[in-house]
Amino acid sequence: MASVSLKHIYKKYPGGVTAVSDFNLDIKDKEFLVLVGPSGCGKTTTLRMIAGLEEISEGELFIGDQLVNDVAPKDRKIAMVFQNYALYPHMTVFENMAFGLKLNKTPKEEIKRRVEEAARILDITHLLDRKPKALSGGQKQRVALGRAIVRNPKVFLLDEPLSNLDAKLRASMRTELTKLHQNVGTTFIYVTHDQVEAMTMATRIVVMKDGIIQQVDTPQNLYDYPCNIFVAGFIGTPQMNFINGKLVKKGEDVYFEFEDKSLKLPAEKASNPDLKDYIGQEVIAGLRPEAIHDEPMHLATFADSTVDTYVEVTELMGAEIYLYLTIGETNLIARVSSRSTSRAGDNIKVAFDLSRLHIFDKDTERCIVH
Repeated sequence: MASVSLKHIYKKYPGGVTAVSDFNLDIKDKEFLVLVGPSGCGKTTTLRMIAGLEEISEGELFIGDQLVNDVAPKDRKIAMVFQNYALYPHMTVFENMAFGLKLNKTPKEEIKRRVEEAARILDITHLLDRKPKALSGGQKQRVALGRAIVRNPKVFLLDEPLSNLDAKLRASMRTELTKLHQNVGTTFIYVTHDQVEAMTMATRIVVMKDGIIQQVDTPQNLYDYPCNIFVAGFIGTPQMNFINGKLVKKGEDVYFEFEDKSLKLPAEKASNPDLKDYIGQEVIAGLRPEAIHDEPMHLATFADSTVDTYVEVTELMGAEIYLYLTIGETNLIARVSSRSTSRAGDNIKVAFDLSRLHIFDKDTERCIVH
C-alpha cells in the first residue's frame, strides 16, 4: 500500500491555459480522499497526472517514496476505474477482469484465484461467464472495479465512476465502495462533482475551483467551518443561504442588519476579534437551511431572531420540507420538519439559529467568523 504526495504540481497546456495550479497535497496510506468541484475545476486532470495519463508540467509526484514523474502508467502500481467502465464487449466478465494479469504474464492459477476472490468481494461470481452487453449499469461498474482489484494496486484512482447510474443504484454503490475500501485497505483517490458522494464516502475532501485547492478537510469540518463562500455554497444540499447586510455596533452588542431587519449576534460571535475591523462595513452572512425554523417551539427558543417572511414555494421531500422564502429582495431556503403547516402563499414568522451564523468578507469572500 502507499501514500501519494503531490508537491507544487502544475498542468499547463499550450496557449497559456493552466488547468491545475500549485497543487500541494499529502494523501495518507489507506485514505479515502475525494477531489470535488464543478466541471472544469481540474480534478480529473489531477487524477490523470497521478495515473501518468497526463504529463506533469511542473512539480513532483511521489507514490510511496518513489518519484514517479517519468514512470510509465503501467509501472506506477495504480489502477484506474473510468466513468464509462471501458469493458471489452467481446470478452466475458472473467476475461475482462483477467486481461491485465494476462498481459503481465501472471500464472493461470494465480489469475483464477485473484479473479474469483475479487468476484466474491463484489458479489459478481454468478456473472463471470456473461458478456458486458448482458449486464446492468451497476454490474458493469462492479466488473470495472473487479478488474482494478485483481491487480492488487497500491492506489485506486476512480474518475466519477457512479455518474452513469440511476439515483437509487448510486446510493447503494456508494455504500459498496465504502465497504470495498474497508475490505481492500488500499489508498482510494476519487473524483466527483457530486458533493453527496464526497460527504458520504471521504475521510478527507479536497474542494477545487479553477485548478486551485480551496480547502482540504474532513467532511464534517468542511460543512461546519468552510473557509470561503465557494466552499460554503458547494458543500451542503440545499446550499447555504447568503444574505447581504451590514454589521452595526450598539453599545456592547453587534447586530447584523439586512433589508429592514436587525439581528443581534450571539456574544461568542460578537466578541470575536476578527470582527472589529468590519463594524460599519457591508458583509455577507451565511446560514444553512436547517438553521431556519418555522415551528412554534423554535420560534420561542430563538425569539430574539425571528423575522417575517413570505413562502413562495414548498417542496415536500418526505422526511422534511424545503420552504423557499422571500424577505424583501432576499431569497432564502429553509429545511423544516415534515410536520410544518407552512404553505405557498403564506406570510409566516421564521426563527434564525444565529449560533450557526457564518460571516464572510464581501470583497475577498473569505470567512471571518464561523
